[in-house]
Amino acid sequence: MEERTSTDDDDVWSRETVPKVFKLVCSSTSSSLSLSHTDLVSLLLVSPFLYRTLLSSQPLCQSLNFRELNNAGNRLVAALSLPRYRHVKEINLEFARDVQDTHLILIKEKCFDSLRSLTSLNLNGCQKISDTGIEAITSCCPQLKTFSVYWNVRVTDTGILHTVKNCKHIVDLNISGCKNITDRGVQLVADNYPNLQSLNLTRCVKLTDEGLKQLLQKCLFLESLNLYAVSSFTDEAYTKISLLTRLEFVDLCGAQNLSDQGLQCISKCKNLVSLNLTWCVRVTDDGVIAIAQSCTSLEFLSLFGIIGVTDKCLEALSQSCSNNITTLDVNGCTGIKKRSRDELLQLFPYLKCFKVHS
Repeated sequence: MEERTSTDDDDVWSRETVPKVFKLVCSSTSSSLSLSHTDLVSLLLVSPFLYRTLLSSQPLCQSLNFRELNNAGNRLVAALSLPRYRHVKEINLEFARDVQDTHLILIKEKCFDSLRSLTSLNLNGCQKISDTGIEAITSCCPQLKTFSVYWNVRVTDTGILHTVKNCKHIVDLNISGCKNITDRGVQLVADNYPNLQSLNLTRCVKLTDEGLKQLLQKCLFLESLNLYAVSSFTDEAYTKISLLTRLEFVDLCGAQNLSDQGLQCISKCKNLVSLNLTWCVRVTDDGVIAIAQSCTSLEFLSLFGIIGVTDKCLEALSQSCSNNITTLDVNGCTGIKKRSRDELLQLFPYLKCFKVHS
């Protein structure tokens, strides 16, 4: 038998090992190793075997990432026109600022079937997209589960209407910064997505108690609720958060009307892991102690800027949550005495990040 040459070994390595490694680092199931679309294209230049792997491996063609790229709209249309992207599941256009309604309409006209398997669509920061574009793109993806349109003031309740009409399976919705969405839009979400798990309403400033109450009474499976910088709500709505027995994350930063009564109701959400009460200026020790006594799995807590809390609430938290809390912010809490690092670590031995007033 002839002895294998180094050239033979290199050829075997290129044909067998390189594609296997390529599949590993590009797998969508391995987030710690996954590469961006740009990185994938760069890797294609390394070896013809990599190119063949891309063409033959279905998982590598299930994600399109044009985040922050120029000419992303045309690139997306071109990609979706290729046979290998007929079953794409994830599209990321975050901060791809040139994407317009015309691109999404063209996709509907030319590549309609390519999005039938799409489950995740990120349009964050695509400020040139309006309700017209939302109608076009959502009509193509009936299996959509995760939809994000953060920071888009052109999207209104009409865009939400198109979304709920076309996409029946959404469980993760981010409309943060969509300042023209009103109670009507939230009502549509409440009526059509009873299985919603995550909702971000950050800076949706036109919402009122009525809209939020309808949502909380119907979307009972919510695990994450972000109400950051929506100061119009009152305890009339906040008390309904207690209905969300699966809630783990809630951001109430800037909830200026939240009182201890509302917070005591929220304490019924016993699975809370993360609670942001930054600038909830009406809250006192009583509300925080209620949280401490009921939400014993708490890992993150911000009391930033609340002058009505004292060391008393920290003592209560240390008695029930000391083994879990890793992040604590009491910066600006003038009622809490200055504590050294060692003193705080005695109360919360697993703290990794904490802030106290100077």
